[in-house]
Amino acid sequence: MLLEKFAYDPTDTDDLKLKKVASVIIAGACSIAGIGWAAMYYLIYGFGLTAILPASFVVIAGLCILVAHLTKNHLWSTYGLIVCIMYITAGIQWSIGGMFDSGFVMAWSIVGPITALMFFSLREAIVWFSLFFLNIVITAVFDDYFSLHAIPIDQAISQMYFVMNLGVSSLVVFIFASYFVSSIQKEKQRSEGLLLNILPLEVANELKVSGSVVPRDFEDTTVLFTDFKGFTDLAGKMTAKELVEEIDTCFTTFDYIATKYNVEKVKTIGDAYMAVGGGINSTDCPPCNVIRAGLEMQAFMEQRKKALQENGKPFFEMRLGIHTGHVVAGVVGVKKFQYDIWGDTVNIASRMESHGEVGRVNISSATYEMVKDRPDLAFTKREKLTVKGKGEMEMYFVSPRREKG
Repeated sequence: MLLEKFAYDPTDTDDLKLKKVASVIIAGACSIAGIGWAAMYYLIYGFGLTAILPASFVVIAGLCILVAHLTKNHLWSTYGLIVCIMYITAGIQWSIGGMFDSGFVMAWSIVGPITALMFFSLREAIVWFSLFFLNIVITAVFDDYFSLHAIPIDQAISQMYFVMNLGVSSLVVFIFASYFVSSIQKEKQRSEGLLLNILPLEVANELKVSGSVVPRDFEDTTVLFTDFKGFTDLAGKMTAKELVEEIDTCFTTFDYIATKYNVEKVKTIGDAYMAVGGGINSTDCPPCNVIRAGLEMQAFMEQRKKALQENGKPFFEMRLGIHTGHVVAGVVGVKKFQYDIWGDTVNIASRMESHGEVGRVNISSATYEMVKDRPDLAFTKREKLTVKGKGEMEMYFVSPRREKG
């Protein structure tokens, strides 16, 4: 967009870029109006102060834009525009006559405090609005004097002035407001998108409405844990760039897979990936969807391994564990807050991962009981394994059931 090059500075924030573009739009819109009014007043009144004033605004607005572009600073040019908008319109009204004779051309001066409200703080905007209001009061007090020295004008032309001044100035204000509202909505959508990358939809909505999230208990929540085998040793064989890019490739793919199966990513912890289904993100069969997501994640890791092996590059191998049970979910912290889940279920899911095998999906007996009758899944019962803090536990490897034929 050409306007974005105006007064461009690579260090500008998005908000500052928006204000710079808006200042050009305001100056341009008012300049176009100034040209039209100067031409109209010249045809009606001839070459005099009434025609010179709107023409001078065009020149001053152009200089303001030029100064802002050269200095990369729009502030002083914006101040100049506001002063011109407020006082040149007053001068035009005074040169023609009273409010009625001029068609209340001072209606244009409202663009001044509106511009201040867009660009500066509310306190500064109030100051500018106070000056605008004072200008209106002074003009009203001396209106009889100006009317006595009014340029003779036909009533139909005076009414035309009134319609044009109020109508067009209102249109300009509406365009300015629409531009900013549209920009604010885009920023809001982007912010909400970022929020949804951190929090589940329901939690994000609650946080926006109340400013906090009430912790909740969820039964039958299926927790998925992944971890790369020998991560520390492999990381030492890769450059920082290669390491981050590979982790990003894996976790980005996991995000897509989780979304596909309506599984909610909770967080990543170093090289571990954690997600949940059910309770927080309920579907027809949350454990089934979590298992399917886990199987697809392992399938991706196998494909990735083959591709990297062919190119002689280091690769990750992954264990994956799943358990179903009760969890507590909530948002913790104020700065860089985080949505998280707690409970014994989380610990057991982590144990399922650590007691699993590379390339396999290891599930607990609790999860198995919920999905054992699913025709698309096949299960291999393992020998009971001793789990730290839990004693012996039953576990199952799960895989896609192959159709016969």
